[in-house]
Amino acid sequence: MHFLTNNSGKRSVYGGMQKFQNDPYWQNLISSYEYFHGDNGAGIGASYQTGWTGLVAKLIQQFCEYEAQHQEPEIEKDKNAIALT
Repeated sequence: MHFLTNNSGKRSVYGGMQKFQNDPYWQNLISSYEYFHGDNGAGIGASYQTGWTGLVAKLIQQFCEYEAQHQEPEIEKDKNAIALT
């Protein structure tokens, strides 16, 4: 697994990037990559930080909740009423 730590506490997904391998503030911030190196498992290609996805999802949820609270109620039509045209 590219994202799990090995016996020495390193993640193959980070390859030789020492900042991500050793810095306690960075080593557990895992990015997802488009491709992985076939020999060492390092992440290559486009990287995706999943935090942005979570933020956007939360904003969409809040927008929908706001819209639902501020809509005018629909008037239910009586199915038995005679339409005047």
